[in-house]
Amino acid sequence: MPTETMETVRIRTGGGTVLTGDLQVPDRVTGAVLFAHGSGSSRFSPRNRAVAAALREEGLATLLLDLLTEDEERIDAATAEHRFDIPLLGRRLVAAVDELTRHGRTAGLPVGLFGASTGAAAALTAAAERPGTVYAVVSRGGRPDLAGDTLPQVLAPVLLIVGGDDHQVLRLNEAAAERLRAPHRIHIVPGATHLFEEPGTLEEVARVAAGWFALPPTTDGE
Repeated sequence: MPTETMETVRIRTGGGTVLTGDLQVPDRVTGAVLFAHGSGSSRFSPRNRAVAAALREEGLATLLLDLLTEDEERIDAATAEHRFDIPLLGRRLVAAVDELTRHGRTAGLPVGLFGASTGAAAALTAAAERPGTVYAVVSRGGRPDLAGDTLPQVLAPVLLIVGGDDHQVLRLNEAAAERLRAPHRIHIVPGATHLFEEPGTLEEVARVAAGWFALPPTTDGE
């Protein structure tokens, strides 16, 4: 089992907003993956943390980040006004990408993005903004369709992981994939619903995500 260090990082974004994230770096690190959670979740999401742990075993540093402040989370819980503000979330993710490229042991490492739910759209937006830094994107049960006109601008290979029983989200992912020009693939996890709570489904998410970040494909797949 690799050893790793963990620290809480503070990331300053536009307007003086400060975001909080948990950065963990294995002893032999080859890249870094930034996690963007979905609406109603946080950097303490047990599903994202489980995937992050699997990625660290493959030599990838992980940064789990809260894209909203505590005050914004409280407002969003009542009004849902921030969770679908993809331009805002995307800008904040770009700030976090920039921080990773200059922060201690992750400086200079290639950066991958892992987005869940609405966080997937923010990840794709950030990937389009930082094409020279972001080398791969993975979406878990995501809403890539919310990235809209940004989708054709993404250059990094994109893996869209969707539960086989998450029918509406699967249709939205298929529509978004048609707008991607970058190498991409939809991976369907049989029997999984939106939160991948069924036995073995989250483990499959972690496995295919690790493979994508280890060696992102250069051609389109199915």
